[in-house]
Amino acid sequence: AGPTTGERVRLYAEHAGPLAQQGALQALDDAHLSAAEITHLVTVSCTGFEAPGVDVQLISSLGLSRTTQRVHVGFMGCHGAINGLRAARGLVAANPSARVLLCAVELCSLHYRLTWDTEGIKGNALFADGAAAVVIGDAQTVSTQSGVAPWSVIDTASCLIPDSLDAMTWRIGDHGFEMTLTGEVPRLIEEHLEEFLVSWLGQHDLKIEDIAHWVVHPGGPRIIDAVRAALSLPAEATALSREILNDYGNMSSPTILFILERLRGQSARFDGPTLVLGFGPGLMAEAALLAGHLPA
Repeated sequence: AGPTTGERVRLYAEHAGPLAQQGALQALDDAHLSAAEITHLVTVSCTGFEAPGVDVQLISSLGLSRTTQRVHVGFMGCHGAINGLRAARGLVAANPSARVLLCAVELCSLHYRLTWDTEGIKGNALFADGAAAVVIGDAQTVSTQSGVAPWSVIDTASCLIPDSLDAMTWRIGDHGFEMTLTGEVPRLIEEHLEEFLVSWLGQHDLKIEDIAHWVVHPGGPRIIDAVRAALSLPAEATALSREILNDYGNMSSPTILFILERLRGQSARFDGPTLVLGFGPGLMAEAALLAGHLPA
């Protein structure tokens, strides 16, 4: 059955912090901010636990102020970065002078299952390691090298899909964390996603067809297909999601930030609203609505 959970988590404690640091340093450089200017730190991870954890490691390794306020979003799975954005947005709303560093890091490979079973094969094939970070400041803006934020976080939303509690699970076993992703997930998404998004977007006087860009977490090829079918989206709407899945795998929580970064590279496309969408244990759908801005 491979290493024990304790052995795997000890590897997480050794390697997650340095990987998170790489992403955080890039985000600070991109935002033209020094570590001393960060007032709040939001960390996101579901592939390991320790205390003091990655957040404390980042305070030390980045040289953040010892008074940096922390929030940790733990064990929420693939949509964890959306919850991180929600937390960061709330921190800035409460204190407009706040500068929030959001960092998501996952070491999914620590939980490879070495027994020959269907769930293990699917998880081993899909999941990968990665880290990504972003800085959020006044007016809930995401900073860029140009000094002009490509997006503002307008709102976030959640929906617990009915009759889905066993469709996707993430539990601690004796030999790693055990992911279950049943064949019911695509069907449930296809049946319930449209109703949720139509209602929520309607509160912002928007329709599905008004969304200019889709950032869909690539939980797997069938999940991307289910989102397209549920919302009648063209293939190009999820092209970047497929590219990231092909290039990096499903890194769990950092993955949507990788897609946003690739979308940002298409600078001529910062027009219109962007919708970020992810799915995690529950089965829970999480969404973030971003307003786009043209670069300077």
